[in-house]
Amino acid sequence: MATTLSVPDRAQTRLSRVVVFLFAVTAGSSAGCLYYLQPLLHEISVDFSISTATAGLLIAVTQIGYLLGLALVVPLGDFVNRRRLVTGLLAVSCVALVAAGLMPAYGGLLTMVFAVGVSASAAQVVVPWAAAIAAPNERGAVVGNVMSGLLIGILFSRVLSGLVAEVGGWRAILFVAAGLQVAMAVAVWFRAPEAPPEAAGSGQSYPQVLRSILTLVRTHDVLRHRMFLGGLTMAAFSCMWTAIAFLLAGAGDSTYSYSEAEIGLFGLAGVAGALVAPVVGKLADRGYLRHTQYGVWGAQILGWLLLWAGAHQVVVLVIALLVFDFGVQGVQLANQTGVYSLDGRARSRLTTAYMVAYFAGGVIGSTVGGWAYQAGGWPLVCTIGTGSAIVGLTTWAVFSWTERGHPVQGRAAHAELRAAARG
Repeated sequence: MATTLSVPDRAQTRLSRVVVFLFAVTAGSSAGCLYYLQPLLHEISVDFSISTATAGLLIAVTQIGYLLGLALVVPLGDFVNRRRLVTGLLAVSCVALVAAGLMPAYGGLLTMVFAVGVSASAAQVVVPWAAAIAAPNERGAVVGNVMSGLLIGILFSRVLSGLVAEVGGWRAILFVAAGLQVAMAVAVWFRAPEAPPEAAGSGQSYPQVLRSILTLVRTHDVLRHRMFLGGLTMAAFSCMWTAIAFLLAGAGDSTYSYSEAEIGLFGLAGVAGALVAPVVGKLADRGYLRHTQYGVWGAQILGWLLLWAGAHQVVVLVIALLVFDFGVQGVQLANQTGVYSLDGRARSRLTTAYMVAYFAGGVIGSTVGGWAYQAGGWPLVCTIGTGSAIVGLTTWAVFSWTERGHPVQGRAAHAELRAAARG
């Protein structure tokens, strides 16, 4: 049976590795649902006799559903029982995935993947949940591990999708994903710790909850800063992973020529990079949040330069993916560690504000990636990406200066966390 933690207990309780792992897998399995069909769009277009562009709407509609879930569902995490909310979203995800796999018509499939996208917002309920019940002096590391699980879910979904589809066709991955969501729903219900919602009893109506998100954005300059940096990072991430599919498939002047399953395996390099990224959260817990931002933006710049050099060298390309995805995940962890320190009663709403900006950047990046590869090939993609990373590093330098003395910065944040941990 799930354990209930009182508010005082939360400040002193170290989360077990099993619980952190459960949160990480739940976040990853939910976020992965957004991308299972991405490597299979050509097969789907043939099955339904539709154009590639029309098939591509599946991913766009899924992401639109996800953004809607971020905006309308995730804020409820501050006010309702998160264990019930996450379990319910996982159950909806299971039903929608099975229905999508059984749909005989493309229109029905579009409707079901929209529902899959909305229910995938469970991933962003889990992250502030973990932050809320983690001890203050371990919050950065816990958020880092859960966010790594989320990113690994996104990256590994492409690998799993290609392998399963090669054996059972594109519908098979939807049924496999549904089975995984059932397992996670059961695990969350029986194993996840339960804690009172931070803003429960506030008396706010649902419309007031949504309006309070805008108030948070207006109130916290740190939140606005991280929203910009997060959107820029996700735009670069989506741009690269959209364009690299064309590069590896041999489009344009590319010298590569890989199958869909082989292209999916390149996601393993990104997974390896993401596994290293929790070190950023640990450094943030020790009072080096400001410094880690410079390091991870530098890693993104280096990653883009290596990606450019890897246009014709697969070994260099794999190394580039390791470095690049470490930089992307590192920026994300540093951003969220800062955001979650702003208001302990509003972590779900802070997540909504931040992640809507983050995934809006992803939609822009996916569009730019396809256009850039068609217009100027891999060199143009890397030029745009390198430029975005330089803008990110420069902007962070400005934000860091304007935030000097703010509790989220450097050793001041560390001292505050240690004091909170001592009670």
